[in-house]
Amino acid sequence: MALLLGVDTGGTYTDAVLVRNERDVVASAKSLTTRHDLALGIGAAVRAVLDQASVEPDAIAMASLSTTLATNALVEGQGGRVALVYIGFEARDLDTHGLADALRGDPFIVLKGGHSHAGTEVAALDIERLEAWLETVSGVSGFAVASQFATRNPAHENRAADIIMTRTGRPVSCSHHLSARLNGPKRALTAVLNARLIGMTHRLIGRAEDVLTEIGIHAPLMVVRGDGALMSAAQAKARPIETILSGPAASIVGARWLTGSDIAIVSDIGGTTTDIAVLRDGKPAIDPNGAQVGPYRTMVEAVAMRTHGLGGDSEVHVIPDGLDGGVTLGPRRLLPVSLVGHEAPDLVHAALDTQLRSAVPGEHDGRFVRAVPGIDAGGLTEREQTLLQRIGDTIHPLSAILRTRLDGQALQRLVARGLVQVAGLTPSDASHALGVLRAWDRAAAEKALILMGRRRTGAGEVLARDPAAMARMIIDRLTEQTVLAVLETAFAEEDQGFGLPPAELARHVLMHRGLAGHRGLVSIQSGLAVDVIGLGASAASYYPAVGQRLNTRMILPEHAGVANAIGAVVGQVSFRKSGTVTAPSEGKYRVHLESGPEDFGDPDLAMDRLEAVLRQEAEAEARAAGAADILMKTAREVRRAEIEGRPVFIEAVLTVEANGRPRVATEAGAT
Repeated sequence: MALLLGVDTGGTYTDAVLVRNERDVVASAKSLTTRHDLALGIGAAVRAVLDQASVEPDAIAMASLSTTLATNALVEGQGGRVALVYIGFEARDLDTHGLADALRGDPFIVLKGGHSHAGTEVAALDIERLEAWLETVSGVSGFAVASQFATRNPAHENRAADIIMTRTGRPVSCSHHLSARLNGPKRALTAVLNARLIGMTHRLIGRAEDVLTEIGIHAPLMVVRGDGALMSAAQAKARPIETILSGPAASIVGARWLTGSDIAIVSDIGGTTTDIAVLRDGKPAIDPNGAQVGPYRTMVEAVAMRTHGLGGDSEVHVIPDGLDGGVTLGPRRLLPVSLVGHEAPDLVHAALDTQLRSAVPGEHDGRFVRAVPGIDAGGLTEREQTLLQRIGDTIHPLSAILRTRLDGQALQRLVARGLVQVAGLTPSDASHALGVLRAWDRAAAEKALILMGRRRTGAGEVLARDPAAMARMIIDRLTEQTVLAVLETAFAEEDQGFGLPPAELARHVLMHRGLAGHRGLVSIQSGLAVDVIGLGASAASYYPAVGQRLNTRMILPEHAGVANAIGAVVGQVSFRKSGTVTAPSEGKYRVHLESGPEDFGDPDLAMDRLEAVLRQEAEAEARAAGAADILMKTAREVRRAEIEGRPVFIEAVLTVEANGRPRVATEAGAT
């Protein structure tokens, strides 16, 4: 009986799950994610799930990891210092295509060289200038190399990479290794981001492997890619950019495994965000434009995912306008008051009671602040250092820490650096007050709800007269914002055009009158035509009402709270390789290969040659990832034009896909 271990590192929790024979969930466990060293949280979750199942570590046949590390690093502007070698392009591309922003002042050089659309050399590679420049570059963790039309002829990228590795010993990310598509500046951006992530990913995966070895797990470690497929740890270290959106992709794979659904909208609510995607034909829909993370649009294949700053720990804001008043949620995450009340009850309740005795509501009522231990605090301004020292190692009411407006700005910078956390009212607190959740301090949550409820609307009335009413207002708002987010995704993925942007369609008055079943002189009915699969630890608390509002079936599978970890371990190894055959002149058919262009006099012979090479490359990648029983699939897209009444070959794009389950898991399951 093969036992498979899946691990997911989320923004709040790290989940671990044991799956037997790819069929049954044996046990699951959670631990707090340790942002300063993710491996600590991984180790705690893995030890907990092994203890829960009474399983010896050496019984694990395979381990797999999904992680938000790459996604968060790109969004937060983290990663190593890199250098870009830009061959055959114009220097102005650095500004017009966002490369300058991605480099953030890191060194670069624009060299003569590159190839044409047909793969012929436009200019010789300026090796002498490259070698002279390398003598001036220091303090970088890796290099990115991008050459004009490298996907048609990678000779200059490969030559530059050889020189760089020989001279520096640093890893090099070649753009044509990351995407077979045209658009050189976008490939360059992808290579820069990949190079920036290599050192960080090496450390994470290396530490994860170390922790698993310490525990006694010697099974190979797999990593989830952004498209939901699995790759080996070694492949993830070399191409970390492919792991962006790894966590959300794993949740889609987990949703499919848990429900067997072929088509559905999957909505995964966490503490910070709600991730929404579409499941089609049992697979996550892939973003045709490449994964976008933060401000960067890459050429990496990843799930078409819409992420909204809405979760169980979202900040609650009072809407000051309007006669009736109301609240809105997010996008910032706060620590729930019920959580800090659970951790420091005497201090938190004393502060809340003092605020409740005040006749006038305070700006920072119900807010607390604490420092995060173990984070590098280098590079702070004097004011930020003073504020951090003032906070120290305990929880404080926010009003006791902020003495000037400039302190507030410094606090925001400390929060952005991950050095400080702010606590305040969240949907989690509302759920505690309503008795839906019971993990933390309900009394602290109720006091915070009273403090917010006594704020005034535009009509001068209090926002809510009791904590239960305030809590219901917050939960109702969470339902409404989730409904809007799901509708926006559905309209964005809808085949039919409606003439308005998805966000406007989701909020359109006719849509919402239809959801409410309007019947007057006009009868309007609307809703989703597919099921919604709700995932996340709090899905069972919040999502039934979402399904009712959308007039659709809401599926809340067992183990929905650890779907990401399940998806990390039940996915397939899958590698796609693409290549192109062009016709540079009449009667000549050119195959564009890693080794250089090859010419044929017959288009079918050219395509057969390309397919053979792509099959070999895809199968080799799949075997390197540990796949067994590999299935190969080829797709040919041939473009022809009719000239003077006869068809003329223009171009062919071939894609070969190799799929299989990891060998260790397959063989263990057969024993």
